[in-house]
Parts: sequence; C-alpha cells; structure tokens
Amino acid sequence: MTEIQTQTLTTPVDEVEEALKDVIDPELGVNIVDLGLIYGLKYGDDSILQIDMTLTTAACPLTEIIEEQVASVLRDLVRTYHVNWVWMPPWGPERITDDGRDQMRALGFNL
Repeated sequence: MTEIQTQTLTTPVDEVEEALKDVIDPELGVNIVDLGLIYGLKYGDDSILQIDMTLTTAACPLTEIIEEQVASVLRDLVRTYHVNWVWMPPWGPERITDDGRDQMRALGFNL
C-alpha cells in the first residue's frame, strides 16, 4: 500500500513580511512593516497565519483600509490568516525602522 503524504502550503514568514511592505499606512505614506506596526507573524498548528499588528493610535479611522490592503497582498501567498489587533505595548516612533525613517524624511517628516 502506498502512503500518500499531504503537504500544507505555507509561504515562509520572511516572504509574507516582504509582501506586507506593500501595505502603506494611508495617513503616513510609509509601509506597515517599516513603521513597526507588525508585532509578530507566525503560523499556528492549523497552518493559519497569525498577524499580530497594531496601529499608531487605537482610534485610527483607517483600520478597514489597512485590512483591505493586507488581504490584497496576501491573497496569493497565504491560504488563511487572522489579524490580531494588539494594543499593548502601545506603538511608539521608536519602532520605526531605519528604512521607515528614510521614507518619512523623504515625505517631509522631521525625525
């Protein structure tokens, strides 16, 4: 008898992170990865990608736009994912990467 092995297709987390750089915060004009809004990316035992993410403020009115952009960039990469909105620790500008700071300076922000 031949044993059939099934494989769950999951995109490596580093590729997912790279794809998420195409999600641009509509207010700041910088991607969510370099802004430091991604707190964690991991696959669960069920192969569902969990995205721990925050916003620059809990009162951000553009949550739906960011969620739509995330859905768009992950459509062909990840079968199932869940955005887990995290508010602790609160986001602060110290989370912005060097690339994010360069992007913000290019847009006229003084960092």
